[in-house]
Amino acid sequence: MASSVFHAPCGAPSIKQLECQKYVGLRPSVTLRFNCVKTKTVTARRLVVTASKSHDGASKKLGISDAECEAAVVAGNIPEAPPVPPKPAAPAGTPVVPSLPLSRRPRRNRKSPAMRASFQETNLSPANFVYPLFIHEGEEDTPIGAMPGCYRLGWRHGLVQEVAKARDVGVNSVVLFPKVPDALKSPTGDEAYNDNGLVPRTIRLLKDRYPDLVIYTDVALDPYSSDGHDGIVREDGVIMNDETVHQLCKQAVSQARAGADVVSPSDMMDGRVGAIRAALDAEGFQHVSIMSYTAKYASSFYGPFREALDSNPRFGDKKTYVIRVIELYANYREALVEAQADESEGADILLVKPGLPYLDVIRLLRDKYPLPIAAYQVSGEYSMIKAGGALKMIDEQRVMMESLMCLRRAGADIILTYFALQAARCLCGEKR
Repeated sequence: MASSVFHAPCGAPSIKQLECQKYVGLRPSVTLRFNCVKTKTVTARRLVVTASKSHDGASKKLGISDAECEAAVVAGNIPEAPPVPPKPAAPAGTPVVPSLPLSRRPRRNRKSPAMRASFQETNLSPANFVYPLFIHEGEEDTPIGAMPGCYRLGWRHGLVQEVAKARDVGVNSVVLFPKVPDALKSPTGDEAYNDNGLVPRTIRLLKDRYPDLVIYTDVALDPYSSDGHDGIVREDGVIMNDETVHQLCKQAVSQARAGADVVSPSDMMDGRVGAIRAALDAEGFQHVSIMSYTAKYASSFYGPFREALDSNPRFGDKKTYVIRVIELYANYREALVEAQADESEGADILLVKPGLPYLDVIRLLRDKYPLPIAAYQVSGEYSMIKAGGALKMIDEQRVMMESLMCLRRAGADIILTYFALQAARCLCGEKR
């Protein structure tokens, strides 16, 4: 085999059979071994490098200095590297056409997974999720028929275990929804601000176990109301706004006292954000945030949730105190009216509910307001994906992840989703 010779200073003793694998950057199509021998000259030592075929594996360093490497290249002894790959062949019958005169080809930035990841505009992380959890007084976890995979969790056992699972995959925010015994419900929902009620007890337990857990709470009377409504109902069926707000303020303070990080009024009473902010501040809870259900639509997607809490209205519906919409879902600008009021009254986060059917409203609030935007992927959205997956009509995991990414792309900073644990496991590469 032909040998190459180059001149270089060499103060080391004779080195035999230096392998090209030791040389960083040497990756020939066949592995090469350099047989180096010293030859005597009058002025300097000479290093003779011979390439030979071998199959010794990955490239290894030769153990020579940078100066020797550079001298070899200057002398024309270029280390071998893999050849230029051949151009992939087109299938037989492909027409030969001139290239289109395009200065811009967007596919260039999408040509490999690595490049697509580099230019991805929207990212999804377990930190974006708030995990809604249903709790009850019992010790056993009760499955919710309309929401496969969801349970009413025993507040002392099942809940603690579920929170631990979520934290293991990076979900460190939860929102609590209680199933209250019927015997504790009343027309005025007084159990809502019982400091030793189910929600305050649960908050204290979770904060004792996980001090850094972010706990969101629901501020509304429907779980505690014998009428099943979010407010106090007058005998003619009208929801009493100001009297309900009075009760909500006491509920929010009770939750803050137990250790809640974020209280979330979902009642849709006028003026409740400002009143709750004032009540919290008066009790020394200036650090507690308010996530307002700003654009809460009278949607048909809430059905499974009401089964979970056993909180269907005893009569009438909730259209009078959520956003008034034609055929339940038509109003768009009205969301701006609600958002403006909530921002001015001191809301820290603006929430849109439901999520996927109202991407336009999420984007509207994202563009108009600097506050963080939350989206609630509600029970009906969750159950549809679960049902479609169970029937093999869709790929449940892919549709789940796509739906969550859509909410993020529309502008949601955080997403309340029953998929939080499942999606976080997917993001962490854990196959369940």
